[in-house]
Amino acid sequence: MRLYVKNMTEKFAAEILSWKYTKPYDFYNSELTSEALSEMLEESYFALVDSDDELVGFFCIGESAQVPAGNPFGAYNKGCVDIGIGMKPVLTGKGCGYEFLTFILSYVQQNFPDQAIRLTVATFNKRAIHIYEKVGFTKEKAFHTEAAEFITMVKQVN
Repeated sequence: MRLYVKNMTEKFAAEILSWKYTKPYDFYNSELTSEALSEMLEESYFALVDSDDELVGFFCIGESAQVPAGNPFGAYNKGCVDIGIGMKPVLTGKGCGYEFLTFILSYVQQNFPDQAIRLTVATFNKRAIHIYEKVGFTKEKAFHTEAAEFITMVKQVN
């Protein structure tokens, strides 16, 4: 699958906010609200499309990728580029994750050379953690919210 980075548009953001994942991944479901739409349009969010210009996922960079509850635990003290990612629900669990993630990492490394990359993931998401470890991320900090337990994972500069 050929992937392309596009600027986030209202159409892409509305589609992403309407995605519905099955259990236990429904934890990642969002609601289409004006506040959520504004965040995706005003912050560092990018759409990923295929060669037919169909939306397949998104990623964000910076504070938008952090879970605020991690701050008191020192989860974001170390200087890294934070990323958050999301793949269209119908594509998850189909073996596309590795290609999807490596494409995003390549883009981030080109735009933030010589910086380690950090992401935050819910600990129940074993599927994602497996792929993150496969591409060189290592577990760093653990913290929890009322909704879930999280870990940060860091990929050092090659």
